[in-house]
Amino acid sequence: MINGNHFYGVDRQPTAIVSTVASDSHTWNLVFLQLLLEEHGYSVANLGACVPDDLLLKECRELRPDVVVISSVNGHGHQDGRRVIRQLRDCPELAETPIVIGGKLGIAGGEGVTYDDDLRDAGFTEVFEDGAPSRVTFDQFLRSLPDRAGVAV
Repeated sequence: MINGNHFYGVDRQPTAIVSTVASDSHTWNLVFLQLLLEEHGYSVANLGACVPDDLLLKECRELRPDVVVISSVNGHGHQDGRRVIRQLRDCPELAETPIVIGGKLGIAGGEGVTYDDDLRDAGFTEVFEDGAPSRVTFDQFLRSLPDRAGVAV
């Protein structure tokens, strides 16, 4: 029986999936996020760049991660993010999984346009948009996640 981070009484390392959206070919951001999550005690599956929605959904269903982190640098994160979060949230086993998105989510660039409320309304647990104030830092968000017993952060 799985209970928090315990599988049949054995502690397990929490798991994170790191991905871009389908249209984003950037990878340096994913490497940074992977290292940051590993520092927080996570085992990380880094899916790489230009991840098709169906592949992200498949990996999330198979790995059942404790958190999914989607990063976008190309400015299309808002559009692609809205599409992919609907698919992830429509999957019953992912309905309650913390899923966040961050980076350059639009191309308005400094014009006061932000996408955080829209993306939260679409189903993301939290949004970390470049140049926009966040309710919490990414570090605070990770620390707020449920039962990570035995994991030093």
